[in-house]
Amino acid sequence: MSIDLYYTAGSAPCRLVLLVAAALDLQLALKPLDLMAGEQFKPEFLKLNPQHTVPTIVDDGFSLWESRAISRYLVTKYGAKTNLYPEDPQARAVIDQRLDFDLGTLYPRFAQYFYPQIFGGSPADEAQLKKLEEALVFLNTFLEGHKYAVGADLTLADLALVATVSTIEAAGINLHPYPNVEKWFELVKSTAPGYEDANQKGIKQMQEMIAKLKAKTEL
Repeated sequence: MSIDLYYTAGSAPCRLVLLVAAALDLQLALKPLDLMAGEQFKPEFLKLNPQHTVPTIVDDGFSLWESRAISRYLVTKYGAKTNLYPEDPQARAVIDQRLDFDLGTLYPRFAQYFYPQIFGGSPADEAQLKKLEEALVFLNTFLEGHKYAVGADLTLADLALVATVSTIEAAGINLHPYPNVEKWFELVKSTAPGYEDANQKGIKQMQEMIAKLKAKTEL
């Protein structure tokens, strides 16, 4: 039985789940939701997720949302023998720290800087840009001396962070000042299973959406 994934392709959290599924070679039944059209508020979806967010999975009747919770669940149930989320408590703790950094710092700082420009037509806020740049400096420091985000193996931390970093790059933020991030980014793009289908296709859709929204605000 396949797992249902309710998602929006351009969403970084949704792309994280797609990357995890690809790494685990899991079959997903994709259920696209048009958030702009309000499909997330349909009664049948609210029964699955009263918070009406994506991504949401349904695995044999079990419904779960929030991308990092979904990712941990999928690896725990279907990929316990992989290196994505190892049982060693210290390795797992560092992965959790990186996931929390992505959730609580890196992605929100990007969103606070970029989304008001795209969805609200606001001018770029230099103070918010500085906060985003600081978060990228943090990530660059975390990666010093490491092949991947947590040591020598690809983990959930890399998949979460690459979904965010690829979004940041696609929005036109230059990664060149962060050499460790650039090097790591190229490595993950070339080694994460199914990267092109799981992440890059969604990036292209995001870029198309950005172009359309920019065109509207420039009228």
